[in-house]
Order: sequence, then structure tokens, then C-alpha cells
Amino acid sequence: MKIRKPLKITAIVLASLLLLIIIFTAAMFISQSLTDQRINDDYAAVLSDEAYNRPVSVDGVSFIEQRISCGYAIIEMLSHWQGKDITEQSLSDENGGAITTAMGDGFLNEMTRQFPEWQTTRHRELTNSELLKTVYASLAAGMPVPIEFAAQRLVGDEKTWTLHFAVVTAVDLRRDSIVVQNPYGYEEVYSTEDFLNATRYDSYENMEFFLKLGFVFGLFGKNTVYTISE
Repeated sequence: MKIRKPLKITAIVLASLLLLIIIFTAAMFISQSLTDQRINDDYAAVLSDEAYNRPVSVDGVSFIEQRISCGYAIIEMLSHWQGKDITEQSLSDENGGAITTAMGDGFLNEMTRQFPEWQTTRHRELTNSELLKTVYASLAAGMPVPIEFAAQRLVGDEKTWTLHFAVVTAVDLRRDSIVVQNPYGYEEVYSTEDFLNATRYDSYENMEFFLKLGFVFGLFGKNTVYTISE
């Protein structure tokens, strides 16, 4: 049985489109690999630089255990620190029950809307060295630092890897200590290496393919932090 010409043309077009999608996706994965290599620089010079030897911290940012979303919980933490009364629930109510902070752009927009007195800036795909310097400078200026990173959450008896928001409140590079207020309900102290593994998502074991695609196509960003200025 002969294939009708219109059907044959349609098949050729679809096959060509599929091939283009495969080629484009492969190129994007290669680009992400090159980005991964660039951001994973040697940060030893930062550790030995006297400009970053003094411990820096911001007091008064207390963790809360998230009930709705980590992005909303971070805004609630910062709200309490600022003396305001924004809560996860009030954010949910304002947005009709939707979570607007599921990705970085949404978190940035919500931060800007809730804290018009601040200038919130998102820094994406920093090198390790740039990230450490950025976090340090913000804390030295008296401002906490929201971050995107890989975290584990206890679900029943099992730990599950997630893409997560948290807040850095203290850095002491000489003592190899970075303090993170985690909205899963606790304060964590990371070594510098473990912290950077988390912000690069290298610590995320067996990451799901759809999340890898999210990084490849720019929905998520590695080594991404937010700075706040008045």
C-alpha cells in the first residue's frame, strides 16, 4: 500500500522537527556543561584573602518551618526581621492560593512587591569565588542573603532531594563555616565546600531529568543568590 504524498510530507516534516529538537536540546546540554565548568572555579584565593577573613553575620533572622512553600517562608522570615507582618498565609491569600515563588523570577518579583523599600537583585550562575564574595559583602553590609540550593527534606523515614530557598545569615571562612536558616525548620552550618556543592546542585543525587531540563533551559540557575540593599 502506497503512502499518500501529503502523509509522506507530513511524516518528513515531523521527523525533521524532532531531529531539530534533539539537536537543539543536545546543544543546550553542552552549553550547560560549559557553564558548569566555568562557575566551578578554584575559590582558594578568596579563602586566603585578608579582606574576607573577618567573620560576618546578621542577627535576628529566625527560621520558621514552612507550611506552604519555601519561597513564601523566606519572605515571612525577612518580614519578621524587618518588623513587618507578612506571612506565608497572607502571601497565599493575596495570590489566590497560588505559589508565585516556585522559581527564581517569581521569588524576585514577590520580594520586590513585598519589600518596596529594598532593592532586591538576583545574581545567577556566579562562579564559586563570585558567590562567596557576594554573600560576604551583603552580610558585611548588614543584610541577609536568600539563596537557591539543593536541600534534603525528611519525608516519613526517607530523605528527599529538593530545589529549595533558604537564607544565609553568617559566614566565617577562616573557620570553614556558613550558617543557613532553612525553612524546613532548622539552622544548618555548612562547610564552604558543602555549601558550594549545594548551590551548584552537585550534591543533588540522581536529579530527575525534567529538573535537569529546567536548568538547561534557564528555568533554574546554579550558584544563584539574592542581594538586598536599602
